[in-house]
Amino acid sequence: MDTLGLGTIGISIDVSPSYLDDARELESLGFTSFWLPGGQLDRLGRLADLVHATETATIVPGIVPVDVYSPAQTGQLFDELSGTGRFVLGLGGPQSARPLAGLRKYLDELEVPADHLLLAALGPRKLEMARDRAAGAIALLVTPEWTAQARGALGVSTLVVDQFVVVDSDPDRARAAARQPLSFLATVPGYRQNFLRMGFTEADVDDLSDRLVDGVAVWGSVDDIAQRVAAHHSAGADHVVLAPLGASSIDAGRALSDLVVSSK
Repeated sequence: MDTLGLGTIGISIDVSPSYLDDARELESLGFTSFWLPGGQLDRLGRLADLVHATETATIVPGIVPVDVYSPAQTGQLFDELSGTGRFVLGLGGPQSARPLAGLRKYLDELEVPADHLLLAALGPRKLEMARDRAAGAIALLVTPEWTAQARGALGVSTLVVDQFVVVDSDPDRARAAARQPLSFLATVPGYRQNFLRMGFTEADVDDLSDRLVDGVAVWGSVDDIAQRVAAHHSAGADHVVLAPLGASSIDAGRALSDLVVSSK
């Protein structure tokens, strides 16, 4: 059940001079949710701008970093936008020695209803927290096999998979586009640990092997991408976010809009 109003497929929008216009066009093409990457949230007001620039789409930060914005700041943003019925708060982090304790403290201080909150989660304890203290989980850099395991851990809670996509059938070019963000993300302890949990080797992670790249990113034709999205849905994902690489959000969204329409 889509209790958050996300639909089945959303898209990540990069912050650019035209991102509000891009969102309006993508909304007209059938996208029902837009996600702003946490690393690009130089101000929380960008989320409010996106809500006000669109008419029907649900807006989600993917994610608000809890070691950058305080519970009071994110709570104020939620209060401002909750009346629209089109805003869900996504939280992630903190990047600290005891991240679970830090996140618990943050949630204790946050005045946002749990049923309008999603938590970035990969490991078993984070998934439990997403199940028990939020509406569900957001996961990045995962395989459909991981999705099936997470579905079991979350029960009926919402499961969102953020899927890197490259609309390009040239293997070298597509993998190079995927390796660009992976070269940093593979050094983040939580992602590295989850790669190993999913069965990738230390060498896969260190070398960003084709096996790893192809496992956590999907590239090729629209049909190729549709098959990966369908695999996540079949494994239990409620919502898949298309995170374009190697092309702008608007160009990738135009190319993938038929996929969104056919999923409805």
